[in-house]
Amino acid sequence: MKRKPRAKHAGATLLRMWGYLRRQKIGLISVILLTIIGSGLALLGPYFIGVAIDDYILPRNANGLFGLCILLLGSYLLSGAASWIQTYVMAGVSQRTVWEMRQDLFNHLHRLPIRYFDQTTHGELMSRTTNDVDNVSTTLSQNLTQLISSVITIVGSFIMMLTLNIWLTLLTLTTVPIVLMTTKLITKRTQRLFKEQQQRLGELNGLIEETISGQRVVKTFRREAASVKQLAVINEQLRTAGTGAQHLSGMMGPSMNMINHFSFILLAAVGGWMVLNGWTLVGVVISFLNYSKQFSRPINDLANQYNMIQSGIAGAERVFEVMDQQTEYEAGTGSTPLTEVKGEVSFEHVSFSYTKDVPTLRDVTFTAKPGDLIALVGPTGAGKTTIINLLTRFYDINEGRIAIDGHDIRDLDKDSLRSRLAIVLQDVYLFSDTIRENIRFGRLDATDEEVEAAARLANADGFIRKLPDGYDARLTADGGNLSQGQRQMLTIARAILADPAILVLDEATSSVDTRTELHIQQAMSVLMKGRTSFVIAHRLSTIREASAILVIRGGEIVERGTHEELLACRGHYYELYANQFRQASPYAAL
Repeated sequence: MKRKPRAKHAGATLLRMWGYLRRQKIGLISVILLTIIGSGLALLGPYFIGVAIDDYILPRNANGLFGLCILLLGSYLLSGAASWIQTYVMAGVSQRTVWEMRQDLFNHLHRLPIRYFDQTTHGELMSRTTNDVDNVSTTLSQNLTQLISSVITIVGSFIMMLTLNIWLTLLTLTTVPIVLMTTKLITKRTQRLFKEQQQRLGELNGLIEETISGQRVVKTFRREAASVKQLAVINEQLRTAGTGAQHLSGMMGPSMNMINHFSFILLAAVGGWMVLNGWTLVGVVISFLNYSKQFSRPINDLANQYNMIQSGIAGAERVFEVMDQQTEYEAGTGSTPLTEVKGEVSFEHVSFSYTKDVPTLRDVTFTAKPGDLIALVGPTGAGKTTIINLLTRFYDINEGRIAIDGHDIRDLDKDSLRSRLAIVLQDVYLFSDTIRENIRFGRLDATDEEVEAAARLANADGFIRKLPDGYDARLTADGGNLSQGQRQMLTIARAILADPAILVLDEATSSVDTRTELHIQQAMSVLMKGRTSFVIAHRLSTIREASAILVIRGGEIVERGTHEELLACRGHYYELYANQFRQASPYAAL
């Protein structure tokens, strides 16, 4: 798949935005036609006023004046109606455009590799999917129609002024370069400040999201004051950027008004002098003055809109930066589907590093036969979780080969591969939904009976039915209204429902009491039955029945064998096991 070029400046971003807008052809054409009608009718007003003065009021001829007044009123009423319908239609166009943009962004996020989420804060991504997209929405709904209307009004007013008096028209044009220079001077700085404002807002959202998620840690270590101080720094940077952008953009209106007032006074003086010398009529000058205001006002509006558009462009650029990130399906992913899995897994001389020249795994080789239980043991940072990340292709290896039933996983379709795997992590994650839907997340087409059967196998049915709403009880964020053990049993039920061929368990009993641990161990035994399983083991007493135990240190397998074989060797595993036994024994200190 060919990647789209990244939006590096306003022009490229506007072209990308046009790619979304042109999908709303009917709406856009309707808006343009309504704008032309509304602006055209509004342009008739000054002309009728000039005719009324020269043909009826000054000659004191009342015959026909009433009809002209009716035409004048009708033109303004129809112009207002066209403008209202145009605004209504444009609201639909902008919302549909932003809906598609937000959908594309969210879909793209699901296709990004895990590495990207490891390197980007959740708050920053939240800011881009909400604040930045909302900025684009505001720009489209409020500024695009004004932009179209301003351009049509400028062109129409200029044509009408030329037909009335070419010399006054040339005099009006002398102020245009001043307007353009002023606009350029101001917008040159506001563009940078609006972009910085969006960036600081993303940092602020990231800090708030992390602080709220880690509130227990913040309170435990009494870091409230430090967190407030950290937020104050970012908040001050946001205030500075936002204030600078608003101050500069706020200068646009007064500057334009001053130039327009000067132009109006100059035109009135010259026009009056021309009337006194018999070179033109009073009505023509009055009509011209009205057209000059209609000509200068849109230029003023365009200058103000340009500032607002800069904010929208800054938001769109940040959205497109995410959408231009390479997905995990673009980097040489396979296409072979994985079906009828027996469960043989082999690592052949696998090496991997998260950071260049800093190896995480070195020449890892082992084979798991169908139905085997492979335990991964070792200190924190040894590379146990990395082996799981490589098996699921969250990351791709640098050297070697990983195969399932003899198929290199790099040749396999990632979705197909992951559909045959299930992972139960120590860090449980549940969604703000019902218990039933959280379990059904393992297989979305599962019936209610299958969901409840999975819960029974996971020893979760008992506590679920004791809740006021049973399976329909809603969970708070991350299942905070359940105990750690209850949350873990729900994730096991989810994995049972998925019915995977290969199972990965990050031992889930290290933070629960002994009775709950027994229930979870029973549920895990049911889950592992007949499946090739990998267990990241923290409590070594739970892996005595493992087919093979791999002891990993510094990214290498330093020992392998059964529980009894490794104890007999009196090596690294023996030391780990002996240390845990001494810590667990109440008589260790005697």
